[in-house]
Amino acid sequence: MAWTYILECADGSYYVGSTTHLDLRVSQHQRGEGATYTQSRRPVRLAWAGEFERIDEAFAFEKQVQRWGRAKRQALIDGRWDDLPGLARGRDLPPT
Repeated sequence: MAWTYILECADGSYYVGSTTHLDLRVSQHQRGEGATYTQSRRPVRLAWAGEFERIDEAFAFEKQVQRWGRAKRQALIDGRWDDLPGLARGRDLPPT
């Protein structure tokens, strides 16, 4: 199994990653051994995790979520699936 996950950092920001060992990876972030981004933003809290069959699927979803704004990430964390399409960046721009 593989995972895409969202950590909430001590400063309130979100970090998105993917892994095949979720508990180990979150522990690494917590100890400051994870990504550079989270090292100075500890403690971190696992806010959301989604399971995938393969790591390439988890990695692809990680890259997708990294392009999302905060409101859309929050909707994912909250399980508000119906809100996701309407929170796409640029959705409310007038047609050109």
